[in-house]
Amino acid sequence: MAMAFADITFTPSVKAAQSLYGSREKNRRFELTDEARNVLTPQETGFIAQRDSFYQATVSETGWPYVQHRGGPVGFLKVLDNRTLGFADFRGNVQYLSVGNLNANNRISLFLMDYANRRRLKVWGTVRIAHAHDEPELLAELEVPSYRARVERGIVIRVEAYDWNCPQHITPRYSQAEVDQVIAPLLAEIEQLKTRSLNDRI
Repeated sequence: MAMAFADITFTPSVKAAQSLYGSREKNRRFELTDEARNVLTPQETGFIAQRDSFYQATVSETGWPYVQHRGGPVGFLKVLDNRTLGFADFRGNVQYLSVGNLNANNRISLFLMDYANRRRLKVWGTVRIAHAHDEPELLAELEVPSYRARVERGIVIRVEAYDWNCPQHITPRYSQAEVDQVIAPLLAEIEQLKTRSLNDRI
C-alpha cells in the first residue's frame, strides 16, 4: 500500500524527475507503507481547527492552475468528519475563478500554514458545491454567525489524501493575536514595575 498522496501525485513524469535528480529511492518509502493518510486523525483535526486561512489550488478546463487565498475567523474551515472538510464560501471579487474551475474539475489541493510554528499540512480532495436552497442545514453548519460576510455557497471537500511538509524554508510570521499573547506578560510586568515605582515615591 502507498500513502494516498503518493498514489495521486507520483505520476510517471514525477517518478522520472525523481530518478533524474536522485531522489527516486528515497521517495519509494511513501509507496511502501501501511499508512494511507487519507483519514484525519486528532492531530490534523486540531491543526485545521486553529487555522484562519489557507491556500487552495484548482485547475481550469484549459489546464491552467489557479491558486487562491481563503481567509476568515479561526475555525472557519470545519472538519465535518474524518474524511470531510467544509467551509462557507464568502462573497469576494465575483470573478468566480475557483468555483468555475471546480464546476469543470472537482479536484482541489489545500495548503494550510502555521507560520509561527513552521508547520504546513497539504490536503488533496474532491469538491461538492452546496447551495442554501438545496441544503439549508448544511449551510447553517458551515456559517460563522459572528463573522460579518455574505455566504454564497458551501464548499464540501472529500479528503482523498494529506501529508505534512517539513519546516524547511518556512519563515516564521505571527498574527496580531499571537503577538498579543507573547507580549501580554511583558506588558503586565511593566505595569507592575510602574505601580511599584509610584508606590516607592509616595
